[in-house]
Amino acid sequence: MKKRQVLGYIFLGCIISIFLQNVFSEKSYASEESESKISSYKDNNINSTYPYFISAAENAIECVVHIKSKYISDELYGYYDPFYGKRFFKQPKENFASGSGVVISNDGYIITNRHVINNAKEIEVVLNDKRTYSAEILGQDSNSDLALLKIDEKDLNFMQFDNSNELKVGEWVLAVGNPYNLNSTVTAGIISAKSRKINILNDGGIESFIQTDAAINSGNSGGALVNLEGKLIGINTAIQSKTGSFSGYGFAIPSNMVKKIITDLKEYGEVKRAYLGIYISDINAQLQKELKLKNLEGVLISKVLENSAASKSGIKDLDVIVKINDIAVNSTNQLHEVVIQYNPGDEIECTVVRGDETKRFKLLLGS
Repeated sequence: MKKRQVLGYIFLGCIISIFLQNVFSEKSYASEESESKISSYKDNNINSTYPYFISAAENAIECVVHIKSKYISDELYGYYDPFYGKRFFKQPKENFASGSGVVISNDGYIITNRHVINNAKEIEVVLNDKRTYSAEILGQDSNSDLALLKIDEKDLNFMQFDNSNELKVGEWVLAVGNPYNLNSTVTAGIISAKSRKINILNDGGIESFIQTDAAINSGNSGGALVNLEGKLIGINTAIQSKTGSFSGYGFAIPSNMVKKIITDLKEYGEVKRAYLGIYISDINAQLQKELKLKNLEGVLISKVLENSAASKSGIKDLDVIVKINDIAVNSTNQLHEVVIQYNPGDEIECTVVRGDETKRFKLLLGS
């Protein structure tokens, strides 16, 4: 009897052991399957918990170049003359500067900032694969701080433009350039604001910058601001900082503005600017109250010039422009950014609020 009980316990123990092994095995398989799925999601970019920067960065790095320029400046030196006392003389000094640029065609056209190559006697362009070329300046525009260069090469990787009019605050972006001579540096951030004016250009300058918190430092000027598709949405130009180093505020020229200016420099050697023929002002609470405007939206036309595109179309003083070709404009910076994308002779439609009425006018832009 005792033998039967012992054998029964042994048999029962074997059954329990086999059952537990199966349970743990299934858990193990489930764990491995789960990990496999997570890995697959990551590999196929299905897991959207985090933005996917890799392909955009790889594309941008191949299209962003390092620009080194040599320029001559007159340095003032002093010396003591025993007959005339302290005297001064000027002597030329060779200086070097560096920045970034973006290849925009496979035959060697490159965009950069004007201040990167300002007064340069020699310009050297270094590609990401370390090939080096001498560059020719095809055109410069001080009002936008842009310049167009050309190197003698074919079959280059180049960056495509995207539509900066469609950018949204909060979008992920990458800044690519060569800060502090560190080649092919990529930083990530978001679009913090649009149509910023920071008063760094001359009186005729058009400022409507994309603001980003992607780190931009000295040497990033002329580099690319790209979206997650690896397409160009801006040219990195400036930072706002008390120390001269990045402190959270970087600024880029919108790609639509860049494309228009660079196309003009390529074709004409200068920028062909279109004009509405109006003086404009931002609308604040005081103006709204004085002029009894419905709201603070749009841009106020303070004066329409005689025989201008605006006057010929029927636009009047104190009208409020709210849209140009269905693109909303809510500041003078935004209006300038939109208008500069067109050529003299182009026709646009302006949506204007006049009193309680909303009117649309066709304008043939002047020069």
